Amino acid sequence: MIEDHVDRDLYPFESRWFTSSVGRVHYVDEGSGPTIVFCHGSPTWSFMFRKVMTSLRNDYRCIAADLLGFGLSERPDTFGYTVREHVSVLGELLDHLGVDDYIVVGHDWGGPIGLAASVPRADRVRGLVLTNTCFWPITRLPNRLFSTVMGTRMMRRRIVERNFLVEQVLLGRLGPPLTAAEADQYRLAQPSPAARPALAVIPTEITAAAPLLSTLEHNVASALRDRPVVAVWGMRDKVFPAHDCLPRIHRAFDDVTEVRIAHAGHFTAEEAPDDLIRAIVERFPIRAA
Repeated sequence: MIEDHVDRDLYPFESRWFTSSVGRVHYVDEGSGPTIVFCHGSPTWSFMFRKVMTSLRNDYRCIAADLLGFGLSERPDTFGYTVREHVSVLGELLDHLGVDDYIVVGHDWGGPIGLAASVPRADRVRGLVLTNTCFWPITRLPNRLFSTVMGTRMMRRRIVERNFLVEQVLLGRLGPPLTAAEADQYRLAQPSPAARPALAVIPTEITAAAPLLSTLEHNVASALRDRPVVAVWGMRDKVFPAHDCLPRIHRAFDDVTEVRIAHAGHFTAEEAPDDLIRAIVERFPIRAA
């Protein structure tokens, strides 16, 4: 089992399980207080938020699920691993847990997935933390070229057979600084070709999910416009550059606070966890009893 390889010194959380309509979802639910739902992207898993959750669980309830096909969650053969399907499963989990007055933290694909699951539950959303993500159609040429290249037969084979997205993107020279033990937790979460179908699908969603993202852009601005937002941005990110993304976030919401992290790139929770923690606490402080 993948879970057997989890280093509980690095990931000191109790594993919990939810049987969704399509597969078994792994999640953690730690602490008490205001609820924060952490949504990861690709090719990471809830492990990415470990430092943030370890710090915040003394005062907040921290929930983080692994998307199907990632982390410790199942890899069901009948699942397509599209963004739309991930949204549906996350919605099931939110309803199962009965979360209310919650804060969404979305990184990478976790942004649109978390937001799309929250739009129909807008009355239960307290606020948003967006960190190097998007919720609109991804039209920049470099992103679309990446999607096209990753969707070729050759690159899909490299993703599945050689764990390309983990080894060369997440753990490559442009990835976050990690110890050998931390890097192994990402490798062991995708240990074999049979465990990597989701990794091959997600890059193609940059273009394939455009209709969903177009609808989401409108729905987010309509349903969540008045929610307080903090945009925590790694300024060295080439995937979601600040000059392109931050103005769009300001246009979508009425109350946005920016936290620009000059030294961080795409993986803010790994590269600048203290900055992310501080931004969450300052924007969404514990409410007086």
